[in-house]
Amino acid sequence: MVPAMTNSTHAPIHVIGGGLAGSEAAFQIAEAGIPVVLHEMRPERRTDAHGTDKLAELVCSNSFRSDDHTQNAVGLLHEEMRRAGSLIMASADRNQVPAGGALAVDREGFAEAVTAAIEAHPLITVDRREVAGLPPSDWQSVIVATGPLTSPALAEAVRGLTGAESLAFFDAIAPIVHFDSIDMSKAWFQSRYDKTGPGGTGADYINCPMNRDEYEAFIDALIAGEKTTFKEWESTPYFDGCLPIEVMAERGRETLRHGPMKPVGLTNPNDPTVKAHAIVQLRQDNALGTLYNMVGFQTKLKYAEQVRVFRMIPGLEGAEFARLGGLHRNTYLDSPRLLDGALRLKADPRLRFAGQITGCEGYVESAAIGLLAGRFAAAERHGEAPLLPPPTTAFGALLGHITGGHLSVEGEGPRSFQPMNVNFGLFPPIEVPREPGKRLRGPEKAAAKKRALTGRALADADVWLGRAPARDAAE
Repeated sequence: MVPAMTNSTHAPIHVIGGGLAGSEAAFQIAEAGIPVVLHEMRPERRTDAHGTDKLAELVCSNSFRSDDHTQNAVGLLHEEMRRAGSLIMASADRNQVPAGGALAVDREGFAEAVTAAIEAHPLITVDRREVAGLPPSDWQSVIVATGPLTSPALAEAVRGLTGAESLAFFDAIAPIVHFDSIDMSKAWFQSRYDKTGPGGTGADYINCPMNRDEYEAFIDALIAGEKTTFKEWESTPYFDGCLPIEVMAERGRETLRHGPMKPVGLTNPNDPTVKAHAIVQLRQDNALGTLYNMVGFQTKLKYAEQVRVFRMIPGLEGAEFARLGGLHRNTYLDSPRLLDGALRLKADPRLRFAGQITGCEGYVESAAIGLLAGRFAAAERHGEAPLLPPPTTAFGALLGHITGGHLSVEGEGPRSFQPMNVNFGLFPPIEVPREPGKRLRGPEKAAAKKRALTGRALADADVWLGRAPARDAAE
């Protein structure tokens, strides 16, 4: 624990949970001059998914996904967070590993960087004990960022306070393979369409090809393989953005060929005349390049079955696994009903929520909501009203989804609230600028629309952050 140097006359804000959202929230509050107590129950109390006591530990993929801020919504969110002084993004950038157009990180280096920054901050105290149940009544301002693995005591306390049942879904973890156990006489390095991206070379993924017979046999094995079952949770729906590989296979034999195993944009230099029927990709997982994770291969297969089935993949016949896949339960609030526009719990406004527990999905999205919650709480402590981000920004679009941007029924209120990654479908529509005498069609029109959305978003984000006057954004 690092004692906080609280020269500030403000009472501390308490942040519960030391994941990406909690760490970002604590950092934003401290940077605003407000003392923070960050409560993290590890190592006193372990979880089913975490392996260390580091803050902001990545328990699933090591990818923050696309870093293209002109054509991709999550890349846009990256850029907005950077401009907002995000600790998570700064730590990710310093620990980047090659991943084509994506931003992937050395997971250990990333967690160490976040932990070091938090523990070194003079206004942050890290308390390594569990907060069981509701926070004490004398904690005037609290951010709950306990993530998808919220402790049962706290989850039950929130449920009792709100009178509402939390929702739940499964989240599956992909296996990690030792690089030196991959047969590179069958596999090869290449990014899809040779895309380089930030920190990439155009050859950032390992590709393992399958012919039709190999693919069909693999699908049969996936479907027949023995799976982990959880009697209490069996009826819980999966999040479509993180489906187990065998669940995708069960939805149709061609599903994987049009998803994580699609063969497009890749050419096998070992046999360039033969087009692969399907391709398995592996992405670098650490800075040393000794570990690679299987892209899109989240799974609930039992461990022995994983080894047997995944060694059917050409190039992975002798694969040694640094980590096998797993499955854990995620819980999240019915946020549109329970939270206000500034992420406060309507039943007890001293409590704010941030991260995956609010119903956002993804590392970056969780950290972004933590960033907003921290800024909102700090503003209130300074006696100011929280300044909400414009709905035209990635911040605002994501916040709008959590607090109201979903289906509603007249007389019944919100319904169909599900976890979601940031995407352009959450943004207000925009007219695509047209050049005189030129009509945009197809991919060209789609690309122009994305550029218009991201250009508007960054201009409005700069105004919101005080980086530019309003007239510049309008221009």
